[in-house]
This record gives sequence, C-alpha cells and structure tokens, in this order.
Amino acid sequence: MSATSDLAAGLIRLPSVTPEDAGCQELLRARLEALGFTCETMQFGAVTNLWATLGDSGPLLVLAGHTDVVPPGPIRQWHSDPFVPEVRAGRLYGRGAADMKGSVAAMVTAAEDFLAGNILKLRLGYLITSDEEGPAIDGTAKVMDELVRRGEQIDYCLVGEPSCVERLGDTIKIGRRGSINGLLTVKGLQGHVAYPHKSVNPIHEALPALSRLIEVEWDRGNDSFPPTCLQISNINAGTGADNVIAGALEVKFNLRYSTEIDAAQIRARVMELLDEAGFEYEILWHESGRPFLNETGEFSRVVAACIEQELGLSPEHSTSGGTSDGRFIAPTGAQVVEFGPCNESIHRVNENVALEDLNALSRVYRRILELVNQID
Repeated sequence: MSATSDLAAGLIRLPSVTPEDAGCQELLRARLEALGFTCETMQFGAVTNLWATLGDSGPLLVLAGHTDVVPPGPIRQWHSDPFVPEVRAGRLYGRGAADMKGSVAAMVTAAEDFLAGNILKLRLGYLITSDEEGPAIDGTAKVMDELVRRGEQIDYCLVGEPSCVERLGDTIKIGRRGSINGLLTVKGLQGHVAYPHKSVNPIHEALPALSRLIEVEWDRGNDSFPPTCLQISNINAGTGADNVIAGALEVKFNLRYSTEIDAAQIRARVMELLDEAGFEYEILWHESGRPFLNETGEFSRVVAACIEQELGLSPEHSTSGGTSDGRFIAPTGAQVVEFGPCNESIHRVNENVALEDLNALSRVYRRILELVNQID
C-alpha cells in the first residue's frame, strides 16, 4: 500500500452513498489544510461541497471530484464488504474505488508530492462534492454559481472521472454530449378489451409515433461527437389486468446530443412529430447537461503529454460516455479535461482499481501540476 491507496482506502471506509459525504471531505480537508490550503465548506441542502484554494497569482487550476458513491447493490454478490476496503491480487476493492475515491486520493497525494519539491507559481484549487451520483442540483452546479457570483474564474479543470477503457492512460475526455430527458404521457380512454370501440388505446395510438421518433436522423455528429441518439428507457401502461385497455401510456426517453443540435431544436422536432400523430399528450422536459468541448486544446495537450511521459501512451481524445460535473464548469470558460482510472467496474458489485494504477495516476497528476505551474 502507498500513500495514495491508503487515502483511497480511508475514503472507501466512509459509506458516502449519495448525497451523504459521511466525513470524506473532513478527511480531505485535514490533508489540504496541512499543505496551506484555505478550505471552505459550502452546504446546499443535504449536499456537502468542499472548495479549497492555495496561491495568490497565476492561472487557476482546479482538481474536481466527488465523494458520493452509488448504492452498493446486492451485498451478497460482493466478495467482501463494499465499505471495508480489501486488497486482493494487487487490486483495491470497495464501493468508490474507481468512481471516484481513488482519483480524489491521487489528486491529494499528487499535490503533496508537488508542493514538497516546487515553488507554487499558479493558483491551485479543489472542488469536491457529494452530489455527482445523485440529482447533481446542490453540488458542483451550485458551487459554480457561487464562484461566478464572486468573480472567480477557473482557467483549467481536471476532473478525475474514470475515463480509461482497457488500461490507464488510453483515454481522456475532452468534452461530453448533452443530455435531455422527456417524460411523455399519451392520454387514452380506459375500457374493456372486448369493447375497443368504446375506448381509446393510448398504446396503439403511440406506437407509430414512437417508431418515427426512433428512426429520426437528428444529425450526423462531427469530428468530436457521434450522432445524436434517442433511446426509450421506460414504457408503462395499464392496470396489470389483461382485459383492461389502458387509460394512459407513460414513456421516458433520453437524447444524448452533439454540438450539431441544441435542446430547443430537439424539443421542437419531438413535439412536431407528436402533433402530427394527432393524439392527446403531455410532455415534460429535463435538460441535465449541455454538450461541451475543450476547443482550444491547450489543456488537453498538457494532460496528454503528461500521460505519454509517465505511462508511455498517447491517449485517445473522447467525448463518449455519460454526463459529468464538467458540464457545470466548462460553460464558465474553463478548459475541462477528464482523466481517471479504468471504468470497467464502476457502478458494479466488486468495484475495484489496480493499486499500480492509483500510484501511476498520482504521478500523472503531479506532472500536470508541474507543467501548468510553468505556464505564464
């Protein structure tokens, strides 16, 4: 075990199922204050956020992460207690090992090593939340609102989300697709299946329109983003009886969209198709994040160079995957790049990360700090 894996294990022991922090940020705060950081707890509702800064001048580099984790799932399927860290065959097991207590630990030990041997020329910050795995309303989004109100400008932000696919260093995220959710209710008239002429079956009414929605070519994507994609996630109708025509049909769907289209265009196109179908409906929308892209490439080149120097790999630049808290930071003008461990085991039972990868991750993060520290 190393300083990084020891800290990661200490965080795993704290059962911080979203939105609980369970003392993780107090543990991090003690380490950061020992380095001279000014630490501030921002509490919004049930969500605990930590904002820590060090330095008076130079560009502001923020290391961002989260202490909350998803529920462990079926405990019996775990080979060990999800909140009792265990090392087996060179891997650290426990909920949050990869997503993302391991990355948070590496970010702290990287700063400890960096500050022990360098004169700080930049401003260094940490933004840690306990609301990334949940609704993400009172976490990074609220912290960024407060920082903008104060006139605080983040220049570079490294998010420690698990970005890699097969080995550490093979992928960094330079942006993310947008995400918009629709809750569609198609209204019918409940009745007996033997008398369909006395009812309006919302399932029959909706199916052709849903097929058209699935077949729409929203865009063709671009060099940085795949084409926009609509996926139906849930359909619910009926009373459970096989002789009753449903009175309403509820459909939940999501679009992960590129920069070739925006949320307003998506809403308009969906409603145009639904109106053409001619049935009565209601629809509620929730936009969970707009697409963002690190367009200048300066910070992504820094991160890629550090990975190549430390790990000997040239990482793929990707925008794939779900949303991350980068969606709240990038709109303020910060250059956002995500780099963390392999994501194969995240959100699964027996979540784990290689001890070697945690140590290497801390070394890459330190190199990033060193290189940004040289930027005027």
